Amino acid sequence: MTVARQSSGAGKVGVARDRCVGAGQCVLAAPTVFDQDEEEGLVLVLDDEPHASDADAVREAVWACPSGALTLR
Repeated sequence: MTVARQSSGAGKVGVARDRCVGAGQCVLAAPTVFDQDEEEGLVLVLDDEPHASDADAVREAVWACPSGALTLR
């Protein structure tokens, strides 16, 4: 990853799927970045380095996660 990519993106999304409870708040907040698997309804990260235009939505998703399974660095 280049420095330009880091500074122009929203950051790096991390997920602890073992902590996910399947509430889906991440998908509601940032549907282009998060989804849920069909088997258990657990979080799937579609883009672990989302574009800067998704930064507010990703921060909202991390904040809204009831289990604290999401991080943004």
